[in-house]
Amino acid sequence: MTAEGPEAGQGGGEDDLLAMLPRLTQLSGAVNRGRVTERAMEAAGVSVDRPAMSVLVALHLAGTPLRVGEIAARMQVVGPHVTRQINELARRGLVRRVTDPDDQRARLIEPTAEGAAATDRYMRTVLGWFSDALTGWSPQDREVFGRLLARFVDDLTAHLNGFDDDRDG
Repeated sequence: MTAEGPEAGQGGGEDDLLAMLPRLTQLSGAVNRGRVTERAMEAAGVSVDRPAMSVLVALHLAGTPLRVGEIAARMQVVGPHVTRQINELARRGLVRRVTDPDDQRARLIEPTAEGAAATDRYMRTVLGWFSDALTGWSPQDREVFGRLLARFVDDLTAHLNGFDDDRDG
């Protein structure tokens, strides 16, 4: 199919998308090859695996205790995966289960003081690295980049989730 066909995307030609692909690949490689998560955990003195750190970050970003299903949705994984991580984090004293005030039968997950402190150290480390990388950027460039990145990730995630919906339906 040509660049003018339906595969070219909603906005017309695909030259702009083709130009982005190497940069997206470079970004993915830099993050994965640079082992950003692992290095940040090491620098912050946090000794959990990557999925467990993702649970702690989801709780941190929520700023409130969450149900397992809510954590799974935020991480875009299935509940049993999160339950395993929560069990390990609870065993290590980094999260605890508390009663949901709106439904006494349900449990919420919240970080312990130790879990919150570890996550805070991790987040400060990662944000410090990102801030260092953007040092030469104007506040306006940072705001525009953040807004467009959020839009891209949201739109791409919704589009790719449609593949799962098509397969399930």
